[in-house]
Amino acid sequence: MKIKWSVLNLKRFLALSIAVTVMTLMHANQAFAHAALVKAEPARRAVLSTAPTQIRLWFNEEIEPAYASLSVLDKDKKSITDNKVKVHPEDPKSIVLELPELHSGRYTVKFRVLSVDGHVVDSEYNFTVTDKEKKDD
Repeated sequence: MKIKWSVLNLKRFLALSIAVTVMTLMHANQAFAHAALVKAEPARRAVLSTAPTQIRLWFNEEIEPAYASLSVLDKDKKSITDNKVKVHPEDPKSIVLELPELHSGRYTVKFRVLSVDGHVVDSEYNFTVTDKEKKDD
């Protein structure tokens, strides 16, 4: 009788273990998810004939406004504006930085955001503004 009871308990334990493992794996993507950049304007490696007036980045989840930073650097790695980044009022998953007038050249967009799940996303990308006059010649 003791042996049957032990086998029954072992079967229950294995069934429970399998159920917990399956449930954990099903929700692993949610548990390990972080904010990810899903869209950028201007886009990564864009070559523009007209300079942008703002940088806007979209993420797959909401951003903590107090911890968002976004800067644009020129070819000498100097910031081109002192404007502060803002979370877009109609979309808490996007941030916006207003830009001064840009001249032709290569620019680097650097951003660092804290998602609502508490993870930091820190990255950068480049875009280029071309000289319209040279293109028309």
